[in-house]
Amino acid sequence: MREKDCIFCKIIEGEIPSHTIYEDERFKVILDASPASKGHALILPKEHYADIYDIDEDTAACAMKLAKKLAAHMTEVLGCDGFNIVQNNHEIAGQTVFHFHMHLIPRYKEAKNADILQWSHETFSQEEMKAICESLKC
Repeated sequence: MREKDCIFCKIIEGEIPSHTIYEDERFKVILDASPASKGHALILPKEHYADIYDIDEDTAACAMKLAKKLAAHMTEVLGCDGFNIVQNNHEIAGQTVFHFHMHLIPRYKEAKNADILQWSHETFSQEEMKAICESLKC
């Protein structure tokens, strides 16, 4: 199912042009229109899922397998020095289009955005870490 107001659904349908680097029956992979680096691409499921909480496990697994395949191919073709695979959920985490997607971001040592995914580390006491750990056990 597709959402009529979703920009990624419109790209998948061909209503909005894109630079497609891969397509099969489940996914379309396009170059990001606002790339962080040369070759920055997006894996888009053809079915509309809002985020990781909405996507079914089989499609999520296939997306990760595709990410692995494309990361290896893109690294070989582009000669990048590293690679980020990023998937954001909800606005606070950086999601701006609410259609599940994965960013494939080749990284280059001398690029201006080489350190784009760095963050400040937080500190928690041992008691806090133990409480967090206990609360997260499945």
